[in-house]
Parts: sequence; structure tokens; C-alpha cells
Amino acid sequence: MRLKIGTPKEIHEGERRVAMTPDSATALQKLGHECAIETGAGHEAGFSDAAYEAAGVEVVKTAAALFKVADVVAKVRPPTETEVKRLRKGQTLISFFYPGSNDELLAQAADKGATVVAMDMVPRISRAQKMDALSSMANIAGYRAVIEAGNNFGRFFTGQVTAAGKVPPAKVLVVGAGVAGLAAIGTATSLGAITYAFDVRPEVAEQIESMGAEFVFLEFDDSELPDGAATGGYAPPSSPEFQAKQLEKFREIAPDIDIVITTALIPNRPAPVLWTRDMVEAMKPGSVIIDLAAERGGNCELTVMDEKVVTDNGVTIIGYTDFPSRMAAQSSTLYATNIRHMMTDLTPQKDGVIYHNMEDDVIRGATVTHDKEVTFPPPPPKIQAIAAKPKEKPKELTPDEKRAAEVAAFKAQTKQQVTLLVVGAAILLGVGLVAPASFMQHFIVFVLAVFVGFQVIWNVSHSLHTPLMAVTNAISSIIILGALMQIGSGSFLVILLAGLSIFMAGINIFGGFLVTRRMLAMFQKS
Repeated sequence: MRLKIGTPKEIHEGERRVAMTPDSATALQKLGHECAIETGAGHEAGFSDAAYEAAGVEVVKTAAALFKVADVVAKVRPPTETEVKRLRKGQTLISFFYPGSNDELLAQAADKGATVVAMDMVPRISRAQKMDALSSMANIAGYRAVIEAGNNFGRFFTGQVTAAGKVPPAKVLVVGAGVAGLAAIGTATSLGAITYAFDVRPEVAEQIESMGAEFVFLEFDDSELPDGAATGGYAPPSSPEFQAKQLEKFREIAPDIDIVITTALIPNRPAPVLWTRDMVEAMKPGSVIIDLAAERGGNCELTVMDEKVVTDNGVTIIGYTDFPSRMAAQSSTLYATNIRHMMTDLTPQKDGVIYHNMEDDVIRGATVTHDKEVTFPPPPPKIQAIAAKPKEKPKELTPDEKRAAEVAAFKAQTKQQVTLLVVGAAILLGVGLVAPASFMQHFIVFVLAVFVGFQVIWNVSHSLHTPLMAVTNAISSIIILGALMQIGSGSFLVILLAGLSIFMAGINIFGGFLVTRRMLAMFQKS
């Protein structure tokens, strides 16, 4: 038996994405499934009916006919009431669903006996990354938000010095460093803007700074910060005290910011208001706010969903909810890939039969109705998305404390060196009392070589050993000089040891240069 996976045309106004592409259909057929699509479903995303037919996909004339023939219906947007009524017992629907705000549709789907897999409920654990459609779409939304901001900003992002004058760089603030936020940070930074970013999770500061942005820190007790681990990697709700500090910081920096991109969302809750009316009024004329949380009420107090608003002081506020749809071909390709991976997990035997394993963290987390029951909300996954513990900031020492630490370190180092010298002198004296004069000549050269080599190499910072490998190895030539001085000795043992020293030092020197040259070649552009 072969499953038929069908994709209807999206009927939400302005939606241009499609849940199946010709490439994803080809991959699904390799898994043993059949594919069908409603005529014109991929047209807005740039995929013609002819392209689907060439990929072996059946083109169905109407949505009603597609729902009748499909065992699995794959969509982008949550289903309408009409589409839920078309579901039948045993049929599987895979789409965004937002079950926390769609109770009635959830109950209707359960009554129909259909299984609903909500792509927005895929848990954020490592194994589920390939199915994480929210991240796929957020990545595109973050990139597109910066492009949209630049289109409405009317100035350069990067600073320029020209014969006609100096142009300062734009200052961009990204609120929320999730997938969308990081994509926005990367895009704004690459365009040359001075980028700042804020997130309630201090552990993301390193990610932000590694992308060239500056993390906006709050003076707040770490023990009172919200814990991202408890919400599967999503930003959790903040305490009232933390929110007050956060808003205070935003009010402080608002007059200096040119572009604000807000991305803060909490699963199954309205978007928190982070950019208030007075902050908007404090911004400069020509500034732009892009609110990626507009669909959930918006992070900006003045956001109007799906509209562009220009305030009295000349600030543009954009609340579009279709950023991924504005890059329909790219977003459809990524979303269709997420669907394909979900189907791979749902049909592990590749025999055309869905095995809905409710013991599997990913499948259980994404399933919101099954066997005529509403299965939302899911239990916490067995494997938690543990947030990394933030590194403690080193305590800043006062000048007096720094001086005291330096004096203590100098005393300890001096004491250690004096002890070593005393021990060394005692050993030399003891050996000199019993050994012949000819032996002492060689022994003193050996001791001095060991001492000088230790002091020269050991005092080089460890972080410099790799880039200076050839140079530090070349210092080993002092061994060759010592060996040459001893090789004329009449003692067979001394000559043998000197010869071995020259041989091994030569390998060390030339080998070091060869290894360094090879390492440098790895970093050269082809």
C-alpha cells in the first residue's frame, strides 16, 4: 500500500508558499509514497503544474477532490473550518496549527477522527532540527526584516566617507536572539550597520558577539533571570522586576537607535510588549521598527498587524506577517523539506504505512489530535533542550588589588626561582665532589642547555606555540651548537650522544617548518 500525500492551494490572503515542491515530491516518492497537488498551488512560489507533472506528481483540479484522494494532507497555514470539515477518519493533516489559540478547530479535527501534526509544535531538540519549520521560516523572516527595514530607512546601513561628506552608519537594535534574531543580526552586520542585540537569555551573548554585534547587558541578579531550559530552548516569560529593568534600558537607548527589529515570542502566549509608545516618540524621524511578532499582537505597542504605520514624529512601524511568503520560492523549499523529514519519521519502515509512535518525543510533541482525542498540550520531552549555563563575569579588580596581586605573583615566582637555583647548585656541587673534571665540563654544558631551553620555550604563551611553531623549533638549534662543541670529544659515548642530538634537533627544526607551512596552506584561499 502506498500513501498519497496531497497539497492543496493556500487560500489565506497573501500567502504564496506551498507545502510541496517538485524536488520534495521526488524525495517523497523515493520513500515509497505517491504525491498529488491542487492545480496552481505552487504558481505563486514559482513552481508550475508542468514542473510537478514532470516530477511524477498528480495534479488535481480542486481542493475538495484532493482531500478525498489524499491520505496525508500537507499545508502551510492552519486549516480553515471548511478544510477541517473535509478531513476524514484516519487521515493525517500536517501544517502549522497554533493549537493554543485554535481550540475550536482542534476539537473539530479530533471529532473527525483525523490526526493533526502541528509543525509549530515540533520540540526544539537536536534530533528534530531537520523538522523545525518555525526555525526555517524564522531564519527567512529575520533576513527579510532587515531588507524591508533598509527599503524604508532611506539611508546607508554602512558608514561612508566621501568627497561630499561623511555618512554615519545606521544603528540597529535586534530584540530577541532566537533564529529570526540571529538571522537579522547577521544580515545587519554584513550590511555594515552598528548592531546591538538583547535577549533575556544571557547565554546567547557569545553567539551575538561572535556575529559582530554588541550584547545589551542589564544590571540584574543572574539568579532572577528566566530559565530557557524549562521551555525547550524558547525564551520564557520574564519576572515583572526584570521587565521593568528591560524597559528602562530600552528607554535609555531608544533616541540613539535608527532601526529596531523585534522578534520576541513566547509559545502559546500573546507577544510581550517591549517597545512602548514613549520609546517610539523618543526615536528620531526616519527611524524604522520591524515587528516580527505582529501576528501575536506585536512587541511594539503601536504595531498594526499587516500594515505599515508612520507616526507623527516620522517613525515607520511595519507589522507585516508574511515575511517568509515574500520569499516564497526559498521558504517553500525549506518548509517542504521539513515536511519530507516529518514523513520520514512517520513512515520508518518505508512501506507506505504511517506508524504514529506516541512514545517518540518529536512525533508526540507535534501531534495535537490523534484517535479522536485532543493531545495538546504534550508532556515535556524526555530530552530537554538545556540552555548553556552562563559564564560568570570576572570580578573587576581595583588598582590596589591589581598591584597587590602583581606583588604576590612576583614574590612567588622569585621564591620558586631561588629554590631551583639553590637545589641546582647543591646538585652541581655534589656531582663535582665525586665526578672527574672531564665529566663536569660536559655536565655543565648539559645543565646550561636545559636551563636556557626551558626559560626560552616555557615563557612563550601557549596560544602562540602553533603560529610560532617553526620559530620556537628553530630555537632548538642551540642543541646543535652544543652537540658540535662536544662531538670532538675523545669519549665514544659523548660522540654518540652528540650525534643523536644533532640528528633529532635537525628533525625538530625542519619538521617544524614543514608542519607550519602545511597549516598555513590550509587557510589560504584557493
